[in-house]
Amino acid sequence: MPERRRLIRKVAWTVTAVVLVVGVVPVAVVQLMGQTKVRGSIDGLDPRPVVIVPGAGLTPGGGPSVYLERRLAGARDLYNAGTVQKILVSGDASTPYHDEPTAMKNWLVSQGVPADAIVRDGAGLDTHDTCVRAHDVYGIDRAIVVTQDYHLRRMLFSCEAAGIDAEGVGVSATSVTPAQAVVWRLREIPASWKAFVDGAVRRPPAVTGMLAADKA
Repeated sequence: MPERRRLIRKVAWTVTAVVLVVGVVPVAVVQLMGQTKVRGSIDGLDPRPVVIVPGAGLTPGGGPSVYLERRLAGARDLYNAGTVQKILVSGDASTPYHDEPTAMKNWLVSQGVPADAIVRDGAGLDTHDTCVRAHDVYGIDRAIVVTQDYHLRRMLFSCEAAGIDAEGVGVSATSVTPAQAVVWRLREIPASWKAFVDGAVRRPPAVTGMLAADKA
């Protein structure tokens, strides 16, 4: 019986160690590596060629969601301050009825940003794809990232893994639906694990070339 208990304890410790290595360590690596590139405010950022803005959904009317408007406002302020020369808006444009990059561009133009300073990527289907395509398709190797604070570290990790020297600032994540905000934060745990794996295996994006619509 004592030998059986020792065996059970050994198996339990082994399983615990495997769970920590396979499950917890990748998440910690993503969050800690991303944290090294987080900056406190837009004012404290050094000039870089471009700011990358990932999509965050549209309203039923087709405009940017509240979260997305906050990201775009940060990019607008960086452009107006002369910190960046271009804005890459990246999101899902998989159907004519859901075109995040065009909605993002229209919002920025309405805020006084010149249309020729905005580049659209309609195949940024997730954070990893946005970063890899920014590097491989649009030739970006230095950038600023603007997104909500809970998402920022993961995106910075993914951009670094894609070959982009990136730093970033977080914008407000305050939500009118607090329960949804909690879900999004909890989602960062599995999403960070996936980001680690995607970066480690260098997963190619779902779409590897530039969309015809993005050239217009």
